Amino acid sequence: MPQKKRPQRREAESEFRYAGDALRKRWDRLHQGDREPWPESAWITRLAKHNDASRSHIEAHGGASTMAQQLQSAWREFHAGDFAAAIEQGTALGALGAAVANKAVAVDSLYSKQPSPAVLQALDTAVKRGEQATRLLPDYANAHYTLALVLGRYSQRITILRALAQGLAGRVQSHLQRALALEPQHAEAHVALGMYHAEIINKLGSIAASLTYGVSRDKAIEHFDYALKYAPHSPIVHMEYANGLGLLDADRFGPRIHTLYAQAAACEPIDAMERLDADRAKAGPK
Repeated sequence: MPQKKRPQRREAESEFRYAGDALRKRWDRLHQGDREPWPESAWITRLAKHNDASRSHIEAHGGASTMAQQLQSAWREFHAGDFAAAIEQGTALGALGAAVANKAVAVDSLYSKQPSPAVLQALDTAVKRGEQATRLLPDYANAHYTLALVLGRYSQRITILRALAQGLAGRVQSHLQRALALEPQHAEAHVALGMYHAEIINKLGSIAASLTYGVSRDKAIEHFDYALKYAPHSPIVHMEYANGLGLLDADRFGPRIHTLYAQAAACEPIDAMERLDADRAKAGPK
């Protein structure tokens, strides 16, 4: 059987290699956008408390303390920009590692130089990984958020209209809403839900979009505003807000779009993902 292609390995940026205690010290800023809890044994034990499969998986990996260290390592690779390593290490940790693995897949899919079929395959695998994680850990906000994220990236690759026909839009909305129910200040979930509203309105028109999916321009902007409030230093939040306004009404929101892109470009990156986003913002809106 042919071997599956691995995600393209990027050269990890040494300035974002948070070794030892450095990762813990910068954690709150690194995860301002997704509100991921610090991976420690008490949190892992609490999260898996009511699931036999997750508890067995933790025991098989040397216990909660060892798994916490392994999960920290996976996030360390993610922040340094070695997304392939983050995917590999996260996947090995089962449901508890799905969030870091799937977030790495989502970022890599935006910037990957791999052929489109390989990217779609990676996203499809991520969706399956996320579905398992949400079943096993239904109260883990980022299991839901990162599943919605890879579903959204997959939808964008196959076109929004095809995604609507396949029922993917409803799944994206459901998991984003669940993430926000669990973590109301989840900026990245807010901006993703704002984009959900904007993309459907852009494809169907405001009336059809409202009647069929219950979306609206006002709701989109409300979610974007929340995202900016909760993660004011995030380049992707500024940029996705701008992109969403472009979908809603590029002419009306033109000055605001350019301002948001300028603000995204001026953000000081704290990890490789933010560096990629800030660099993309410097090219300006397309």
